[in-house]
Amino acid sequence: MAEPERQRPTELTEAELGFSPREAVRWLAPRVLLTTGIQSMLAAIFGSYADKRELQGSLKVREHSHEDAEWVDFVADLGDGFHATYSVAQLLAAPELVVDGHALPRGKVLVMGGDEVYPYASTTDYEDRTKGPYRAALPLTEGDSPTLFALPGNHDWYDGLTAFLRVFAQGRWFGGWATEQTRSYFAIKLPHNWWLLAIDTQFDDYVDAPQLEYFREATAEMAKGDGVILCASKPAWVDAGSGGRTKGYDTIEFFDREIVRAKGAETRVMLSGDKHHYARYAERDDKPRQRITCGLGGAYLAATHELPGPLCLPPANSRVRAPSPPAFYDLETRYPDIATSKRFARGILRLPWRNPGFWGLTGGFQTVMTLAVLYGIVQTDIGAKGFFGLVASWAPAVIVGLVLVLGGLTFARLGNPHKVGLARLFGSLHAAGHIGLAVGWSYVVIWLYTDVFPDGAAQDWGTLFVVALGTPLLIGFLDAELVAAYLMVASRAGINLNEVMAGQSIEDHKGFLRIRIDPEGLTIYPVRLDRVCRAWTPRPGAGRTRPWFDPAAPLEAHLIEEPVRVSR
Repeated sequence: MAEPERQRPTELTEAELGFSPREAVRWLAPRVLLTTGIQSMLAAIFGSYADKRELQGSLKVREHSHEDAEWVDFVADLGDGFHATYSVAQLLAAPELVVDGHALPRGKVLVMGGDEVYPYASTTDYEDRTKGPYRAALPLTEGDSPTLFALPGNHDWYDGLTAFLRVFAQGRWFGGWATEQTRSYFAIKLPHNWWLLAIDTQFDDYVDAPQLEYFREATAEMAKGDGVILCASKPAWVDAGSGGRTKGYDTIEFFDREIVRAKGAETRVMLSGDKHHYARYAERDDKPRQRITCGLGGAYLAATHELPGPLCLPPANSRVRAPSPPAFYDLETRYPDIATSKRFARGILRLPWRNPGFWGLTGGFQTVMTLAVLYGIVQTDIGAKGFFGLVASWAPAVIVGLVLVLGGLTFARLGNPHKVGLARLFGSLHAAGHIGLAVGWSYVVIWLYTDVFPDGAAQDWGTLFVVALGTPLLIGFLDAELVAAYLMVASRAGINLNEVMAGQSIEDHKGFLRIRIDPEGLTIYPVRLDRVCRAWTPRPGAGRTRPWFDPAAPLEAHLIEEPVRVSR
């Protein structure tokens, strides 16, 4: 069963689908930058005062037992553009995939590992960007339906988790997937003495008391020797293990001590999304534990060429009392590979074409800065009187220049909060480039006015035309390319590495994990889709459980690497 069946669509339109298929988010577009910035700030300031986890703590603990679920799927960072999200959803929905010679049945349980919608949470965006595409991929199921669980990421928390809980925690169908959870965190008992635990640690670095109590009750049957798959909203092990911040991983380590190790069980696998790539770190051991990031569910592709090498976990500077013995983890596999990641980073030079709205933003900034500089030049030439006259003449240009400097420093600091000195250097040079471009263009305008355009009305109208159209179109384009060049260079130093990829909104190179559970342990199949489909053929006469649309060309799924074996 599933939610009530609707008439199968004959075309990819909102009227036929019941939802609006969206384009991929253009992350550097002015509206997205402004809205997500405001939402992120409000969530950080007020989120803890309206924390839905406190309300969830009053709910009865439900045990989620799926001891027949020998296949489990994990997907994260989805709900972006329709083509990428639906391509991945269709692979997940297929009754079976044959990937590089391996027959992989659909997971009995589907775990969404964070950031189920972009750029911010609302019921409309969930419907259009996530639930709609997944319903189109699996409209109905017959017999025993698969079950969906979702862990929120930071984008799901932007509205205080309100929309997330309405979509995933009220027993509603998600296409052909049933939902069971009533909280933003969950514990699932799996076959062969395995458990999947998903913790929600947004806003702060602690697991709140109601959440701890939930897991103590939900894992009452956990016993010595059991294996655990731990899902977190961020791969905190990468930062902490390479000498960065430890707070996020300290939370994981604390949870592992209080819930897992207290029962004599062991966390054999940690899974996360958040970073939109695949990276697997394996312990240096005969029976290695795995730390895997797989955020390939639909959002823009992220770089991998700056990933750190060996990790030490827990880190030596951990503040957790009685941590587990330290162990080293090596980076075994990344997707995309280093060469491909570097090539994609260079593609940022297409920024004005990939993000026309950003071109408009830089054009607007350059127009304001140019007018401010021209005002200062003209006032000085006509004889501004004394010190205060000069100050009044150049005050607009100085103010705009200071805004650019502060913006450049803030932008660089966001790119890597740990490399403060390097971020300040890159941010200052970046701002100086913008100011220099505006000043240089202003003198070009003065030259055109005095030496090129003839005296009279043509002189005034010609200059107005150059400033009003030439500045936003030409100088705005050059300014956008200046940002692109900055991102390309800065990313090689580990600054603004996320932005160099976000600005391109790369939809290809997606994937998910399919996990098999047997008496001896786990086998993890990392599935990749190098190219998503962008042309879909409606199937109005197909069976009730068939996808609404088939790809014009078959989706070619492969493995990122050979299956990863994890023993208990």
